[in-house]
Amino acid sequence: MLTGDGAETLGPTRRRGMRTGFTTGACATAAVMAAADWLLRGRTDASATIHLPIGQDATFAITDRAREEDWVRCSVVKDAGDDPDVTHRAEIRARVWRRGESGLLLAAGPGVGTVTRPGLGLDVGAPAINSVPRQMIGEHLDKVAREVIRADGLVVEISVVNGEALARKTLNGRLGIVGGLSILGTTGIVQPYSTAAWRASVEQSIDVAAANGQQHLVISTGGRSEQYAQRLIELPEVAFVEMGEFTGHALKRCVERGVRAVTLAGMIGKMSKIALGHFMTHVAGNQVDMLFLAEIARECGASPNVIDEVRAANTARHVQEIALREDLRGLFRRLCEMVCERSDALVGGALAVECIIFDFDGSVLGRAASAIPA
Repeated sequence: MLTGDGAETLGPTRRRGMRTGFTTGACATAAVMAAADWLLRGRTDASATIHLPIGQDATFAITDRAREEDWVRCSVVKDAGDDPDVTHRAEIRARVWRRGESGLLLAAGPGVGTVTRPGLGLDVGAPAINSVPRQMIGEHLDKVAREVIRADGLVVEISVVNGEALARKTLNGRLGIVGGLSILGTTGIVQPYSTAAWRASVEQSIDVAAANGQQHLVISTGGRSEQYAQRLIELPEVAFVEMGEFTGHALKRCVERGVRAVTLAGMIGKMSKIALGHFMTHVAGNQVDMLFLAEIARECGASPNVIDEVRAANTARHVQEIALREDLRGLFRRLCEMVCERSDALVGGALAVECIIFDFDGSVLGRAASAIPA
């Protein structure tokens, strides 16, 4: 539908036969904006509209409100679409009050975790609110409350009803996030990757690309990796396929459809799994192997202390931080080489395979390629 100013308003929609949903970060931002409107303007609208990182607007129903003398709170119920997500139908709350000093402070309320280990891109002790949701909240508040934030400041507390119990169904504890869930999302939209229908859509995308004469495809593990690859590789849009977890299926489909070259684009976590020969990379199916990454670090000249640090790392991102700190850039290239080797073995050398590992800001950490098939 359209808002009054003609901007497209995005609700849960069907993509390739499946219903998309919204991230916890998008829901939290909408709840924050509703609470800020109530606190600062006295407005209690039934919905809140925000701008998503994907470039579209989305309108969220405000499902609950509460107010005390010095704070207000608004809630949004998350709709995850057809994604098998433990946070589907979770109530995301935002409580907002004046800080009493300049600046914006984000806090973890009940049901939102706290970071206790490095490697998540957040400071230890910080609320488990990831960088893109933080940016979304900050940018939206800056538009409506810039002077208030400069003068009196605001505190924004995000909470999730029953979030601590829901978090026990996730890997948060293993990652060092305690006390609740993470507030996540890079685009604002949840895509239902881990289903047979999504696998079929990946294969269909490859079919379309091949039917349109594309002999070189870029298949990425996610939306950010695809965007970074598009900046680096000049190919028509149809040649870019977001494969999600289905690396093996995507590579085999490329061979079946006569594609000659594939660039695999992703970040260290999933690429480390492919380097080990795991072509279904969903986090529930297999974990990042720190012993394997420690061995790669050893091959690249890491000291015994650094090898031990990699072995004990919390996440693949933590390993990346260690490697960059120690100038072990050969680790990324070696992983790319192993991805190419494993992919060659899977398809019998029928594809020229390139692998690119991106940093979270889009810079290239490692890149390698196999020979072009005869």
